Formats: sequence, C-alpha cells, structure tokens
Amino acid sequence: MKAIEELVQEHEAVQVGLDVLEKIAIQIDTNKPAKTEDIKQLMDFFKTFVDRCHHGKEEDLLFPALEASGIHREGGPVGVMLMEHTHGRNLVRAMGDLLVGIESNDADSKAAFVIAAFDYCELLRAHIEKENTCLFVMAQAHLTPETMDQLAVGFEKIEEERIGPGVHDAFHAMLDRMQAEYLQS
Repeated sequence: MKAIEELVQEHEAVQVGLDVLEKIAIQIDTNKPAKTEDIKQLMDFFKTFVDRCHHGKEEDLLFPALEASGIHREGGPVGVMLMEHTHGRNLVRAMGDLLVGIESNDADSKAAFVIAAFDYCELLRAHIEKENTCLFVMAQAHLTPETMDQLAVGFEKIEEERIGPGVHDAFHAMLDRMQAEYLQS
C-alpha cells in the first residue's frame, strides 16, 4: 500500500500549495502587494510537482493498473480524474500567462488571475477528496500487493526522471517557507 500512501502524502503538500495560492489571490483581490516571485515558484510547483510528477504517476501507472483490473476509464472514475487533470493544467497555464499583467499592475490581469486561482483551488480540493476517498480506496481493493509494489517502484522512477534528485525536497522547503509566511498569521 506504499504507493497509495505516497500519493496521499503528496496530496497533503498540494493542499498547502493551494492554501498559499488562495492567500495570494486574496491579497491580489484586495489590492495588497503580492510577491510575484512566490507566485512563479507556486506555478512551478503546480507544473512540476503536481502535474509532471504526481499526475504523471497517476496517469502513467496507477490509472492503467486500475483499468487492467477492470475499472473503466470512460464513464468511470479514471475518466473523471483525467478530465480534471486537463482542466487543472489549463488553469495553471492561464495563471502563468497572467503574471506579466500582475507585475505591471493590470487590473484585468489581476482579476482574471484571482478567478483562475480560486477555480484551481476549488477544482483540486474536490479532486483530491475524490481520489483519497474513492479512487484510492478502489485501488487498494482491486490491485494486488505485487501491483502495488510495482507502482511504488515506478513512482520512484518517475520522480527521479521527471523532477530530478533533490527537487522534491526543495519544493517541500519552499512550501514550508510559504506556509510560515502566508498561513501562520
């Protein structure tokens, strides 16, 4: 069950990133200065850690294993998760594209960023809840211990190849710093 536990732990890190993003969006929405460097680092976290690494583990390994065990993609939970991954990618891309406008204090860019940030937070929080309480429970019920062991090995390989050594820890350090700065007050 190590593979599923790893995904759940990653969800906890994602939740911290979402909480920070929400605080930054509130700052922007209330015309308080926002640190664009922090926003850039968060966007990198969402693109690299969340999408390439975490969603990569799910899309490349977990979802195919679930399908092989008889859980349908189309009309089933895997299909829903894939749609939500795509929607999340689009929102992160939109937020990244709006950074130039935020840096130049463009009101329309700021408003659009706030909307995209809140949409992304809402989407991912609901997505994580579905995965933790439904999809991962299905995985634990349908996948053999051998398959779970294979997933854990594959997850480690994805992490090494897609984000590289030390990057995972650097993202956690960044989240710790931002959590202390944005969420402890």
